[in-house]
Amino acid sequence: MMETVLKSHYDEQHPHQAEDFHGKHEQNSKLSAGIKKDIEKLYEAVPQLVNVFKIKEKIGEGTFSSVYLATAQLQTGYEEKMALKHLIPTSHPLRIAAELQCLTVAGGQDNVMGVKYCFRKNDHVVIVMPYLEHESFLDILNSLSFEEVREYMFNLFKALRRIHHFGIVHRDVKPSNFLYNRQLKEYALVDFGLAQGTPDTKIELLKTASSEDEQEDSIHHSVQRSVFGERNFNVYSSTYQENSSTKLIKQSKMIDVSSRKLVTKKKIISTKTVSNGAARKAVSGCPSNLTCDCYATDKVCSVCLSRCQQVAPRAGTPGFRAPEVLTKCPTQTTAIDMWSAGIVFLSLLSGRYPFYKASDDLTALAQIMTVRGSRETIQAAKTFGKSVLCTQVVPAQNLRTLCEKLRGTNSSCKRSQGEVLSKSLNDSALPVAVDKQCAPETLGKQTQHLKSFQEGDGALEMKATDMKGWDQVPDEAYDLLDKLLDLNPATRITAKEALLHPFFKDMRL
Repeated sequence: MMETVLKSHYDEQHPHQAEDFHGKHEQNSKLSAGIKKDIEKLYEAVPQLVNVFKIKEKIGEGTFSSVYLATAQLQTGYEEKMALKHLIPTSHPLRIAAELQCLTVAGGQDNVMGVKYCFRKNDHVVIVMPYLEHESFLDILNSLSFEEVREYMFNLFKALRRIHHFGIVHRDVKPSNFLYNRQLKEYALVDFGLAQGTPDTKIELLKTASSEDEQEDSIHHSVQRSVFGERNFNVYSSTYQENSSTKLIKQSKMIDVSSRKLVTKKKIISTKTVSNGAARKAVSGCPSNLTCDCYATDKVCSVCLSRCQQVAPRAGTPGFRAPEVLTKCPTQTTAIDMWSAGIVFLSLLSGRYPFYKASDDLTALAQIMTVRGSRETIQAAKTFGKSVLCTQVVPAQNLRTLCEKLRGTNSSCKRSQGEVLSKSLNDSALPVAVDKQCAPETLGKQTQHLKSFQEGDGALEMKATDMKGWDQVPDEAYDLLDKLLDLNPATRITAKEALLHPFFKDMRL
């Protein structure tokens, strides 16, 4: 038996924090037979836990781990609530060690979760962290005041500034990984299971772990992950891996994309994204003398279909991935976390979550175009070595107009400007290809949620007496949002810069 106990830098404790809530985790809560069995198995796998923790219930389950609520008997006689994260035995040891190092080095301050202990037996590892009672993002989204949103984003940037200072790229920033206790105004960035290091990272183990991830990302990206009990509402069933887009690769004949039936009846915009230079070169599987004859057309030929796919990091959650991730840019920086933070801010300002909901990266890129513009996307892609072709110009939307229309806080959105917005999003079904064929019949389904935004389902009808500051959102908010959703990662605002933005001018660092 091997046991490891790691002390963290996190000394602050909040023994009172979970006592004032709704009795959600009472000791006598009824557990399902399945959860009871899981708890028993955990005790058997890591018997060191038996004499230290009393596991109450399972509060989260994802692809790589399960999270349990437990209490620890302190010497003072008080029972402190803690979160036990049980990593699946198949997790790579180096990845586990890297996650622990992120928590111990960067965690424990500036809204980054710390670690208290770590137990291990054989290939079972349990990380013990402080427990933070938190609200579900979806449950509170439309009840948050504008000032609460401002505080939320300020604290998220503090956490990102902290980890980016240590050269940590989180790679999975989203609401369910940023715990929020609304009553106590406490926050915690969690789950560093997918983190990578920058070239100058101060986390030694990330330097090695990052190379391992590139081989695993293509397998893990489509599986639902949730942390600390909140389901990931943004995940759409990724069945596209089994659909005709996979089967098409096996065909040798020319495939005419434009002839395939689309679910949507709106105008089709065909977009193709390829690596600069790679589009003209045949690779293994094709004779070198074969040239591509589908370039800039609505067809994908057998030469293109047989090419090797570019390998690049592509972790994260659908809907939150930056353009450089979606287009398989091999060089990815802390800027991808800032894009994800921008999507969170977009959801908060618009009152819609998830804002983007795509089953694959190709559709996700198309959806980004409907908001940020096709020309802008094409131009930005050139800066990181990608060539994007689009047969129709899709204009960029005004972010204030978009958010106010979705939230229903400004009657001016109903005028002609709003009509242009509605038409643009409704008419945009964008078949996209990133070094591979994409089945267009799946794309119409994925853009339906954008259409529903404009058709008014669930649109908020706010009373003038209950606007909570949403009728006075300053221009600085949308200026910051624009800088977060900069399509060019090289010029995208950093966490340190965001904290100094005029939007937060009266808030203390």
